[in-house]
Amino acid sequence: MFVHQTDLFKGMNQAFSNKLNGITATENYNRGDFIFKVGEPAHHFFILLQGRVRIAIGEKGHTVTIANNPGEAFGWSCLVGFDSYTASAECLMPCSLARIDRDKMLSLLENDAASGMLFFKRLASTIGQRLVNTYNTLLTGPPEDKSPSYG
Repeated sequence: MFVHQTDLFKGMNQAFSNKLNGITATENYNRGDFIFKVGEPAHHFFILLQGRVRIAIGEKGHTVTIANNPGEAFGWSCLVGFDSYTASAECLMPCSLARIDRDKMLSLLENDAASGMLFFKRLASTIGQRLVNTYNTLLTGPPEDKSPSYG
């Protein structure tokens, strides 16, 4: 999977895609590795390429969502004004991730207004769907250990 093929970036122009590829690094993690923990400085945004990542909040690590579909995005708090991560991300199995530097990503989005607007609309949709899922969890109890893709 290529990052520019994910839902967040699909259909953006070739010049944008080329620049995105230039600021994206692929990283591999083992089961049990934390990609980041709540409160740590938020400098990167991530796209799941392969594996399964649990996003959790609170001291007891209450699961908010499970990223298990290639293309799902997480660590987005760094792109919307937070200086630290608002949740923790733990690998539930070996994972391959695309890591994108916050400052380079924001610069890329600012320099291509049309792509930037499309990206933030899609990101808002992702965040909104996760909020709806949280509301539903509060009403009906915790979901099974799976999640649909919103990335």
